[in-house]
Amino acid sequence: MSTPSAQQPHAAVRVTRQRRAVQAAMSAQSDFISTQDLHAALRESGESVSLPTTYRILQSMAEAGEVDVLRSEDGESIYRQCAAEQHHHHLVCRRCGATVELQAPEIERWTSQTAQDHGFTQVDHTVEIVGLCARCSAQAPAEDSSDDEGDDAPGAA
Repeated sequence: MSTPSAQQPHAAVRVTRQRRAVQAAMSAQSDFISTQDLHAALRESGESVSLPTTYRILQSMAEAGEVDVLRSEDGESIYRQCAAEQHHHHLVCRRCGATVELQAPEIERWTSQTAQDHGFTQVDHTVEIVGLCARCSAQAPAEDSSDDEGDDAPGAA
């Protein structure tokens, strides 16, 4: 199974001052970040990169496989520089955003076979498993128990 960047040839990308600034800012990030937050960080560091240019550069980096892209709960694209250089998937905490990159050969085999069974070619896929990390899970029981104390609780009069 190949990644989008391996499937589609990309035109040569001009390495501009703005692109270098975005790449440097992404290298400094350990967590996923929205385009708006990255743009604000660039401005705070004295870099002059417009918001539309920041969007275009991040999209180009995503297409080239230089950054991972996830969707936040509100549907916004968030980005992080890839730690793994090969195709991978993500386990994401819905509360704090902690992310683990996963290699999953069984998913690759299943995807290839399913596509082949249905006559599909040049297939790509993204797998994001969303849940609560161990730290957030440890906090969840206390928070969840207060949610259950309404009139809907079993035995409520």
